[in-house]
This record gives sequence, structure tokens and C-alpha cells, in this order.
Amino acid sequence: MLDQNLTRDAEALLPGESTERGATRRTALKAALGVGYAAAATPLMAQTAIKTPSDGLTVGEVMIDVNGFQMPAYRAAPAGKTGLPVVLVLSEIFGVHEYIADTARRFARAGYLAIAPELFVRQGDPQSYGEMAKLITEVISKVPDPQVLADLDATVKWAGANGGDVSKLGVTGFCWGGRQVWLYSAHNPAVKAGVAWYGRLVGQQNALTPKNPVDVAGQLHGPVLGLYGGADTGIPLDTVDKMKTALAAGSAAAKSSTFVVYPDAPHAFHADYRPSFRKEPAEDGWKRALAWFKQHGVA
Repeated sequence: MLDQNLTRDAEALLPGESTERGATRRTALKAALGVGYAAAATPLMAQTAIKTPSDGLTVGEVMIDVNGFQMPAYRAAPAGKTGLPVVLVLSEIFGVHEYIADTARRFARAGYLAIAPELFVRQGDPQSYGEMAKLITEVISKVPDPQVLADLDATVKWAGANGGDVSKLGVTGFCWGGRQVWLYSAHNPAVKAGVAWYGRLVGQQNALTPKNPVDVAGQLHGPVLGLYGGADTGIPLDTVDKMKTALAAGSAAAKSSTFVVYPDAPHAFHADYRPSFRKEPAEDGWKRALAWFKQHGVA
């Protein structure tokens, strides 16, 4: 639960903010608490959804200042501890709902300060959409990559001031967030390692998405482990091959990056609340992610 000061700050209009904009922001803020699932993610698979307990952890909503804008994020960390390694948890297109919050708690139980920022908050509330196509058109497609990178920089700064050791910085993400893992690992020299779960590697370039992972592959500061599905119809395996070629010609971190492709796994195979969930690849990928962070100085 938010404390009274945070709640009051969240309810107040920001400088120059319209009443309508403020209402949209507050709606997104409430969604970012990590309670419930995004409407567009249905059908839900309650029987496979993992529920990670929060006992012994400090969890819940925090507000992160991004040049005067208050961005909500879900934070999970071992209670009462500081100097923690930091992992940024980047969501799918559905935002910081229960699955992403649970994933952050899993990292916290492994000893990390895990932070999942609500990176769509300026454009809208992804959890309120019932149609995926409409969500992508009206919200996701309007989120600029430079905005995301700045938001993540602010998240790292917040982590350093709130119990995190940002010399041990990792980043992981799923689908839309998996793509951002590659971009942020090329953007921030402090990133020690990344784990990208089925993030798109190629695509059109425009003002909002000026570069794609394949374009920055050679500039990685921290090596990235790519966890992909061989049965993912949205990410052809030839784009993985293109990425491998680009990585091989790049920095030391790029050359140290690697892929694991699970032959029969579809897109979103880690999403335990969806029909796409595949238990064995998800569990194997999770073990590999923790080992990857430990190997590269994040743990």
C-alpha cells in the first residue's frame, strides 16, 4: 500500500497537467501496483500462474522522478537490506500487472533489488484495454525509445539512492521489454548484463524507434543472454541469425552475448498466466538468467 504522502502526491495534478491528463496518470498509477492482470492478456490460466509470497520482502509502489514527472514503479527487495544488486524488470505490452510484479518478487527472493517501472504511463493505461490491437495502436506504438531510455536511467538513479548497488546492474524484459533490454544494454555503460526474453530484434525505423537491437548489437556494454522460442511466429529465426552476425562483429560484450532457442516454445513461453506458457523452457530460462547475472557480476 502507498503511504499517505505518496498517495497525496499521486492524486495531485503535476505542474501544467490538465485534469484529464491527471486522471489518466492516476489510473495508470493504480494499475502499476501489480494487482490483477491486463484485460487484453485473456484468457488467463489461473492454474499455472505463479504466486510468489512477499513475506520477508519490501514490496509495492514507488514514485520515480524523471525530470519532474513522477513515474510509478513496482519495487521488490529483501527487507531491511542495502547494497543490493539491481535488476530492472521490463514488462510486456500489458504494463506492470501481477505477472511482472511477481517476477520482481522472484528476483527479490534471489537477493536483488528488482524494479519494474511503468514505462507506458505517459501514453495511457495498458491494463484498461481489452483488445490487443487497439492497445498497440493507441498506447504502445506511441512510446518513444528515447523516452524509455531516459526513464530507465532515472530508475537506476532511484535504485542507487534506495538500497541498490548500481555497480551491479542487470536488466531483463519480456517481449516489448525484451527488445528494450538490448537497447538499454547498448545505452548505459553501467549495465553489467542483460537477459532478453523473446524481444523483437529487427523492425522499421522511425522517429519513435530510431534504432532496433540489430542496429546497436555491436555497441553493447554488458553481454545479453537471449531466450527465444523456435515456434515464435512473430520473431523468425533468421532475425536471430542476423543478430548473431551483428554481435560477432561488435564489442567484447557483444561477442560474449549468446542465444538459447527452445525449439518448440512459442512467444511468451515464460508468461505463466497465459496459454503460451511452457513450464520446462520457462524454468530452464529462469535458471539460466540467474546464472548469467551471477557470471557477469550482477549478483
